[in-house]
Amino acid sequence: MDSVLVLIAAPGSHAIGVKTADMLRDFGAGNPRWLAKGEALEVADFAGRDAAAAEIVALPIDINVVPVLNRRKRLLIADMDSTMIEQECIDELGEMAGIGAHIKQITARAMRGELDFDGALTERVKLLKGLDAAIIDTILRERISFMPGGRTMVATMKANGAHTALVSGGFTPFTSRVAEALGFDENQANNLIVADGRLTGEVGYPILGQQAKLDALRRISATLGIATADALAVGDGANDLAMIGEAGMGVALHAKPQVQAEARFRVNHGDLTALLYLQGYEKAEFVT
Repeated sequence: MDSVLVLIAAPGSHAIGVKTADMLRDFGAGNPRWLAKGEALEVADFAGRDAAAAEIVALPIDINVVPVLNRRKRLLIADMDSTMIEQECIDELGEMAGIGAHIKQITARAMRGELDFDGALTERVKLLKGLDAAIIDTILRERISFMPGGRTMVATMKANGAHTALVSGGFTPFTSRVAEALGFDENQANNLIVADGRLTGEVGYPILGQQAKLDALRRISATLGIATADALAVGDGANDLAMIGEAGMGVALHAKPQVQAEARFRVNHGDLTALLYLQGYEKAEFVT
């Protein structure tokens, strides 16, 4: 068995039932291995896979073909905004500055790959000039929420020997706090320049964009003495594409269309625990 077909639904949805397993058998699949009743199962890849997938695509179920070899990863490298948290931090800063709609528009275009990331970031940060830096603490306290399943994913992978890194095109005041709260081993992001307690409208150079995320994947892998094939990378935006493409398991999580099109693995219905199912973990193995 070289690969398995993994079906994943949203936690608690019970979208994957006995009828789904029976349908897979009708197309030639063997008996399923239930990773979580109603939420996740896998079967050995089979000849009728594409026909079965055509039936499943209309259901609220993610379907991925996962190689069995080297399935459990030894490094997790994750984007932060709209991946490990439910917000885009620079958009939240824009809201507090009273220019939220304008900044959100630029962010959306940058994440779709329509704008140069570095230029879009410097443009948005410039608009924040004069904002009280204490606003960051307010945003973290009142406006930031974690993506469901993230803490469990990090804890489970760490309990099984993986190293975890939060690598963001956002800003260190956010990544440091999010990384600590979720249990990441390290974090990397851009520096917002502050003078006299206010944002100067400048960001530290070099700007950490798509290449920096790829470089982080390679650097951390080399430090750990592993190959990038031993890594799982997850993100949602165009600046995540390089690391998603190089990692052994690159996952587009509720991602922009360009990322969906290019990523080998996609999660649109499940939460972050779906990344554990992709690696073959059963729910009973989760560390919460």
